[in-house]
Amino acid sequence: MAVDPLWEDRDVRFDVSSSQMKFRPGEKLIDQLDAVEDTKGNNGDRGRLMVTNLRIIWHSIEMPRANLSIGFNCVIGLSTRTAQSKLRGAVEALYILCKCNSTRFEFIFTNLVPGSPRLFTSIMSVQKAYETSKLYRDLKLRGALIKDKQVRLLPQEQIYDQVNGVWNLSSDQGNLGTFYITNVRLMWHANINESFNVSIPYLQMKVVKVRDSKFGIALVVETSAMSGGYVLGFRIDPLEKLQATAKMIQNLHKVYSTCPIFGVEFEVDDTPQATEAMTRAPIQDDVEVEYDNQTDAFAAYFADGNKEKDREPVYSEELGLAVEKLKEGFTIAGLWQVLA
Repeated sequence: MAVDPLWEDRDVRFDVSSSQMKFRPGEKLIDQLDAVEDTKGNNGDRGRLMVTNLRIIWHSIEMPRANLSIGFNCVIGLSTRTAQSKLRGAVEALYILCKCNSTRFEFIFTNLVPGSPRLFTSIMSVQKAYETSKLYRDLKLRGALIKDKQVRLLPQEQIYDQVNGVWNLSSDQGNLGTFYITNVRLMWHANINESFNVSIPYLQMKVVKVRDSKFGIALVVETSAMSGGYVLGFRIDPLEKLQATAKMIQNLHKVYSTCPIFGVEFEVDDTPQATEAMTRAPIQDDVEVEYDNQTDAFAAYFADGNKEKDREPVYSEELGLAVEKLKEGFTIAGLWQVLA
């Protein structure tokens, strides 16, 4: 059975269907808070917030169709600041800055339970666990795979087989190296230069097959577009050994697809670390905002920096009116597209 491409940790989505709110295979609920306000987009509306190993989900209690799905891979800044809540007044809230494609969003969540730091600590801790476990999910070239002649395994990783005499066919002469086949990924490194290596998670494998090449029969691994769309070729002699290796990788890939291991492990602690020590400042970067069939929800969460006062008025030839000067990179036409 084909598995839908992973989007939950790599996208920001608004008002998604009930099917997209459901957890995908391998997605686990880490924490749930039943009294959280979406202060930025649904101020005054009590909602439920769920933290999984892939994303943050919020939905309104009264109207579940009003919801958010925020992938941890999109989060670029976490901080706590005072916000104005319709339900609690001026209160400390969690600010989440995200970047999805070339667009930045800002989300503000307020815990409606007075004195509880759980909203801050849960999200900040899971985000840290996500950031430190990317080798489970992302293809890596020339990483630190080997230390003291031993392969460096991830916490939940087990080696199923080590295959010697594997030629990497990325160059005309080829490079002789070694395969490590585990429960979460396929690794290869050159024998004469261990820093020349590749780590391919099963999550990023699109096709594993045996086919003919200019070097003879080869094992070919095609990776997903998300990981760069690589086509990697390897040769193993004799042919029977190559076929057995390919079969093992195909079987492990199939098993992994049924129940993926994303590597994000965190348990809710009753005495969490102070939020000041865990706050991560927003990453400043230059991005160009693009509008493409977005909804009003898109506009509600758009991050407009730290605007403290209105900009000076300027004359708009398109409207024939004086309007507030637009932020750099914006046009009147683009703003109308948000409302369309």
